[in-house]
Amino acid sequence: MAPLQSETELHAAVNEALNSGDAKAIVEALGNIARARGMSQIARDTGLAREGLYRALSADGNPEFSTVLKVLTAVGFKLTTTKSAA
Repeated sequence: MAPLQSETELHAAVNEALNSGDAKAIVEALGNIARARGMSQIARDTGLAREGLYRALSADGNPEFSTVLKVLTAVGFKLTTTKSAA
């Protein structure tokens, strides 16, 4: 897959991952957006260690929910919910 760069692509990838309900897909999407924005900048914006972010947002990562929220906020996104049909 080609690297995501535009705001639209990044936003769509995160939404698709969140809507899938697949935790690994969500972590992968967050990792992609963090790398696209620059992990050092995300680390500064979140107050988290860069190395810790790389680990948490890696293919084998299992970030804490607070980390997910901080990364979303740092990239200018917010988590919202909608009522499902089911």
